[in-house]
Amino acid sequence: MRSAKPYTNATFTKRVDHAGGRHRPPRAPAEPAACVPGCGAVYVKRRWSQAPSARLLAGSAGTPLVVRLCPACRRRRTGVPHGYVHVEGGFFVTHRSDLEHLLHNEAARAREDNPLAQVMSWRHFKDGSLLIATSTEHLAQRLGHALEKAYDGAVQYGFSHENKMAHVWWKR
Repeated sequence: MRSAKPYTNATFTKRVDHAGGRHRPPRAPAEPAACVPGCGAVYVKRRWSQAPSARLLAGSAGTPLVVRLCPACRRRRTGVPHGYVHVEGGFFVTHRSDLEHLLHNEAARAREDNPLAQVMSWRHFKDGSLLIATSTEHLAQRLGHALEKAYDGAVQYGFSHENKMAHVWWKR
């Protein structure tokens, strides 16, 4: 089995993976588990969930809950996001509260579907723009789609497949 070696060109360096296949740990974490020091999500049936039914299922399994951080809380502690949403323009400056309310609600709905999709930070700039860092690239896309659907404007999506990163730019 050959190891991965970098491919170097004058303009870029790209990781070439000759040992394709499974890059995840071979075993799933112990069940049931709870992200007690973090968001409170429960890991049951190989899935993290915020649903009350999952909490009941975890409590009735007969085995004690393992306390551990979920992947999103670990990512939040390390500070390495997988998505960014850039919101700017004159429309955003005049309708800031409405747009932020929409983004908060959409992030909450996304967290119901997948508790690993979390907003890591909201950063306001002096020029009136907003930068949102997300724990998953899918949440960044979802927030961009919500802005586009509700308020129109111009949206652009940028992806880096090598390190699973998404950038979304919305402007109106």
